[in-house]
Amino acid sequence: MDQLDKLESQGVYILREAYREFKQLVMLWSIGKDSTVLLWLARKAFLGHVPIPLMHIDTHQKIPAMIEYRDRLAMKWKLRLIVGQNEATLARNATFPNGACSRLQCCAALKSEALKHTLSGEWPRWVLNHSTGKYDKVTGGEPYTGVIVGVRADEEGSRSKERYFSPRDRHSDWDVSNQPPELWNQFKTDFSPGTHVRIHPLLDWTELNIWEYIERENIPIIDLYFDKGTGKRYRSLGCAPCTGPVDSTACNVHEIIEELRSGKFTNIAERSGRAQDKEDGQGLETLRRNGYM
Repeated sequence: MDQLDKLESQGVYILREAYREFKQLVMLWSIGKDSTVLLWLARKAFLGHVPIPLMHIDTHQKIPAMIEYRDRLAMKWKLRLIVGQNEATLARNATFPNGACSRLQCCAALKSEALKHTLSGEWPRWVLNHSTGKYDKVTGGEPYTGVIVGVRADEEGSRSKERYFSPRDRHSDWDVSNQPPELWNQFKTDFSPGTHVRIHPLLDWTELNIWEYIERENIPIIDLYFDKGTGKRYRSLGCAPCTGPVDSTACNVHEIIEELRSGKFTNIAERSGRAQDKEDGQGLETLRRNGYM
């Protein structure tokens, strides 16, 4: 069994454990490479069917191609897709692109708050209707207390502090110092009532592992990751105003793998194009402690 087989097997095991232990379970789908690999693993874990609903938090600031890719794949794979958003903030145009707040404040409102209140059922959810291809607005509903996320420990410093099963309080706030030990593949899944648990099947994968697995499995990935003749491509995807491309001529999966193996990005953070990470020196950890993905 090679490294990819081991990682796949572990990921499938974590997904099945989560499905067995958590009744109100949802999987976040950011449309990026990691969460799409996670989605692929779920299809493997459940024999081509994904019994877990997917949730995408739509900031209305995404690159349009991301939304088109999301809807196309959701229809093709018959996914139960739920979309959440912060309607009030968007209605007031109280966002960073409109000059109303900082990048971090914008992320907190459009991502963290939207996620927390959509998970809780306090805010409306939009559910993809496969008969019409449109989204139906649904109000109320049970809260999701188990949330599967495509987080990798090597991607960014705060993510290396996670566990496979990482508890939050009922408000989705994260106490980094209060984490259960996970030794010898023994995972704590029984938490006190009201605990919100983030589940991370990809925690030990690297960026290279992700792309090697995409190549091996021929996973359909959005083409924003590939150079189209400009000498630039996206390495990490987020909101358009806060996400920039990197210098790269890799125009397919194999060439991205060769770039990573060559050490081209060894001293360049994967999220170097994500401006909000730099805003206060520890931007992403600040957001993650308060409910961010």
